[in-house]
Amino acid sequence: MKPAQTHETIEVAALTVGMLIHLDGGWMSHPFPRSSFKISSVDQIATLRSLGLERVRWSPEEADSDGPQELPVAAPVVERRGSVADRRRRLAPEAAPSQLLTASERHFGEAAKASKMVFDRVVEHPADARRAADALTRQLVDKMAGTEDMCIQLLSEGTGDRVCAHAVNVSVISLLMGRSFGLGETDMLDLGMGALLHDVGKAEIPERYRHREDHFNMAERRLYENHVATGMAHAQRMELTAGASLILEQHHEHSDGSGFPQGLSTDRTSTLARIVALVNAYDNLCNPANPGQALTPHEAVAHLFTQNHKQFDTAILGAFIKMMGVYPAGSVVQLTDDRYALVVGVISSRTLRPRVLVHDPRVPRDEAVILDLQTVSGLGIRRSLKPSSLPEAVLSYLSPRTRLNYFFEPAGETRSPA
Repeated sequence: MKPAQTHETIEVAALTVGMLIHLDGGWMSHPFPRSSFKISSVDQIATLRSLGLERVRWSPEEADSDGPQELPVAAPVVERRGSVADRRRRLAPEAAPSQLLTASERHFGEAAKASKMVFDRVVEHPADARRAADALTRQLVDKMAGTEDMCIQLLSEGTGDRVCAHAVNVSVISLLMGRSFGLGETDMLDLGMGALLHDVGKAEIPERYRHREDHFNMAERRLYENHVATGMAHAQRMELTAGASLILEQHHEHSDGSGFPQGLSTDRTSTLARIVALVNAYDNLCNPANPGQALTPHEAVAHLFTQNHKQFDTAILGAFIKMMGVYPAGSVVQLTDDRYALVVGVISSRTLRPRVLVHDPRVPRDEAVILDLQTVSGLGIRRSLKPSSLPEAVLSYLSPRTRLNYFFEPAGETRSPA
């Protein structure tokens, strides 16, 4: 029988390649695929140090090294003429390679699974649903703590069903908004919980009435709007806090009094509910029930600002546009050198110069170049485009998402998806 591992603690500053370490905390407290793993690179040590940890557990008997030592110096990489890396340097020396699997996608997928469990248990096990929702919300809030800059990342569209993806999208963006306003922990937890559960009342509405359509008659419209009252009934059974419950009650109210169910104006709604109302509207514009009606992220931001600005709190709308950028992740753009690109990451403090995946027929699609426009002088975005206006070869290469999923990572640790 293999003897049980012994765990000792070690300062993060003393870690070295080859050590088997064990990280404590939830699945979203770090960007690694597993909580126990053997350090294989200096980059992993740098990431561990960036998490702000002082000590971690490790298993001395499983290490490939004898313990703390100076970090090894990486040997130079010798490449053959004409190699992929060499070609990439010639084409775009400032580029970073795309990553097929990212920590963000893993975290989003886990959050979507957790939210599905919440929704599945609301009716028969409301207390269990509340505990699961609270755990997920706390993990999201904890992951946002302690880092100034966040990168809002575009993910692949195959993660989670539409209901759960919408709940996670609204939660993530709402919490990033709350963070930008400097909300305290209690408000952040209420905001995350309310955003996650804002549509919980739709589960008992027939599928065809869960999304408001212009052709609804009065009875159909009342049936759709009744999801708010049903959601509030669930909130009471789950014993949600007053702050979270107000979000479920008011997430369809408008600042000009044109919303439902009570027609409340700004001065009669909570700040948290006003945040979720805006983020919910944005995600519904980008990810409608009928994909043929979807707006691009750039169009959605413009629509909210020009067509619906009276419906939303002015300060919250301004902060939202400042955080998401004029070209949010998922936007198809043309660069100032005429190349086409897909915005794959937006750093909240530098939104005018996002990270973009660039169309270049000389580079295979699975080796596509990603540029951080913040680091490239003389290159920017000229305009936003509809995917349908792209040449067929460009459309196939960039593969714009038909459903937008978002997550976040500290700006210094991000990897952009292909």
